[in-house]
Parts: sequence; C-alpha cells; structure tokens
Amino acid sequence: MGTAEPAQLDGLKLEVEAYPPARQIAKKQKDSGVWGGNLLGVAPNKTAGIKDVGTIHQYRRLVELGWPQESRPLKLGGRLLFRLLSRDSDPKLLFEFQKYGASEHGVEPWIREVVREAAATALAHAGHGDDPRVRGAAHRIANSVSQFLRSELAEQPLVKVSRAWVLHPKAYPPTVFSVALLAMLPAVQRERAGLVERLGAYLAQPPSKKSFGVICGKKVLKPAFVLLGDPLKVSASGQPEDLPFALYWMETLARLGVLQHSVSAARAWARLSKDCDERGVWSPKNLRTFPKRTLPWSYHAFPLQADAKTVENRQADVTFRMALIARLAGLEIAAT
Repeated sequence: MGTAEPAQLDGLKLEVEAYPPARQIAKKQKDSGVWGGNLLGVAPNKTAGIKDVGTIHQYRRLVELGWPQESRPLKLGGRLLFRLLSRDSDPKLLFEFQKYGASEHGVEPWIREVVREAAATALAHAGHGDDPRVRGAAHRIANSVSQFLRSELAEQPLVKVSRAWVLHPKAYPPTVFSVALLAMLPAVQRERAGLVERLGAYLAQPPSKKSFGVICGKKVLKPAFVLLGDPLKVSASGQPEDLPFALYWMETLARLGVLQHSVSAARAWARLSKDCDERGVWSPKNLRTFPKRTLPWSYHAFPLQADAKTVENRQADVTFRMALIARLAGLEIAAT
C-alpha cells in the first residue's frame, strides 16, 4: 500500500471539511462541545426533552465523515467526552438524564456508567485508543463484562419484580457501546482474547424475547442498548429488518474478529451478496430511497452519501460498507 503526499492529505482534509452535511453538523455544536443539549438522543423526543441529535452521535458522525482529531468540533467535543469519562460528579454532566438523577436515588450511578461507556466508545472511534484514560476505561468495562459472561447470570440475567421482567442488579451484560468500544481497540482485544471469544459466542445466541427494564431507584428504564444475545434481526430469506444497523453491526463484529460466530450475520451477508452485480456493487431492484433506519445506533455511520437523487448515490453506502466488512473479515462478495 502506498502513502499519500502531505499536499494530497491537506487537499482531502479541505474537501472533507467543506462537505455540506458535515459543515451543518459542525455549525450546530455549542462552544461547550455539546450538540443538541443532550448526549444520546437521535430522534426528537418531547418527553425526554430532546430536540436534536445529541453529542455522542454527532461527534462519531464527524469522525465517520473523516474530520481529524485536531479540528475544532472534535477538539471541543473531545474535551467534554474526556470529562464524562472521568468521575466528575457535576449534575450538569448528566444532561438529558438530570431529572432522573435528581429525583430518584440509585439512578445516577447506572446512568453515569452508561455515559462513560458511550464516551469511551466515541473517543476510541476518534483515534484516542492509546490515551491511558480510554484504555483504562476499556479495561474496567471489559472486566465487568467478562465477570458477567463467566457467571450464572449470563444464562438468566432477568428477574421478575411484581409483574415485570428487569435486569438483575448485579448483571453487567454487554451493550451496543461496550461492544463497539472493544471493536475499536485492537490492542485491548489482543490482551483480552478470551473475553473476545466468549463475547462473540454470547452475541451469537438468540436474544431474550422478554421485554425488560433496569431498576433505577423507583423507576424502571428501558435500555435499548443493553444486549442479551444477538441484536441482528433478519427474515428467513436473510433480509435485515434494519439494513443500516445490520451493516454497522456486521462491521463491529468483523473488527472484533467474531463475525463468523453469527448465524444471522451469515444469512444477511448471503442475501446482500446476492443483490450485488458482477462488479460487487450492491444493486437491488427498485432502489428508490435510502434503506430505512429503525434503531438509532447506526446514525453516525449511515448514510455518509447525503445525495439520494441518483441510483448510484443510493448504492454507494451499502457497497462501501460491504467492501469494508469483506476486507475486515476476509469475506467474498458472491455476486450472482
């Protein structure tokens, strides 16, 4: 592989920062480094007080769009994320979760742990994986997940309280954030090879069919990011229920080196490959719009191509992600 000349890199940087969708995101950031006045929001939610996409997702989206660490938006966002990663007890750092922390005893510790996972993931994604604060957070999270996977709670993490199923208070299952965090840190993966293997097997299991919550004080919160098995849903023919998430999840598993464990991912890959032409370009019939996203976790990664006016542009994101997954996992795109 060759290397680009400094002048070429400077030119690419200017093109990336001039991309209108990315500039619009950058303009929405406050001087405090915050987007949307919240951390984890993707869609507007009046009940939660969320009016726009939050900080974690916008920060990661700029990373996916190629903005460098030294750019002003990522510098400002990074300062806030490192503060979230710390043990700073400032109530304002709870952002959209302040009302829970203030009103219910026992809510705040759980919320702060979730926020630390998400912040560490975003920082690792941006290339801060060698920072001791990120590595330290990753190992602490890995220890908790490893302890859970080795325990009896991994087989039965839910308990019934009154008439509702809730997560056992001592259970620390993997989340969308902790899995992505490990996927972004190859050095930690090498150091925790046993954990990665156990995690891959756990994430290949059929998910719990029970609707469950997490007890936080007197409240029961519904954590969609907690993973009790395989989150990837595909039809009998291999059609993903949420294609953007399927691509994101397969890429994450490929980065962890455990994609081969997932039966659902294999079915989705086979289906996607069938829809590719002889050049490896994803070419399904009647592609009139971008694939719809139903889960929020792929917001930062899909679509990167904002212009959907042509078929070629609508094909670009899926084709790119498939090529990346194939390269990471050593797969072939078996076009028909």
